[in-house]
Amino acid sequence: MKKIIALLTSSSIFFLSASISFADDSTTINIVKPDIIKITNFGTLIGGIVGIALVLAAIFAFIYLIWGGIQWITSGGDKAGVEAAQHRIQAALLGLLIVASTWALFSVMGSILGIDIFHLKLPVLGTG
Repeated sequence: MKKIIALLTSSSIFFLSASISFADDSTTINIVKPDIIKITNFGTLIGGIVGIALVLAAIFAFIYLIWGGIQWITSGGDKAGVEAAQHRIQAALLGLLIVASTWALFSVMGSILGIDIFHLKLPVLGTG
């Protein structure tokens, strides 16, 4: 653990010193967007990530629910097996509830704030 902390500290100091050395106004660094990148709006990217994360979480919770049901069926009446299956099903249902609540919270907050989190558009600074 000490080696990891030392490595992170030394690498962060290296990168901070490198960024400070490029801080004068006479140096211009042009970054060109690669042709393979299709997303030009950062808000679209964030909205897509949130949407994909919610869908994946729902799919994994549903798979966990099915796993718990199969475990319950195959437990053969064994008390420990049934309890383990019940806990797995409860955890899956709780996960689905959390995913649904997160989606609802994003939707409600988006409506209140006037922001559509799933199609977020960030402001662009003008060159004027």
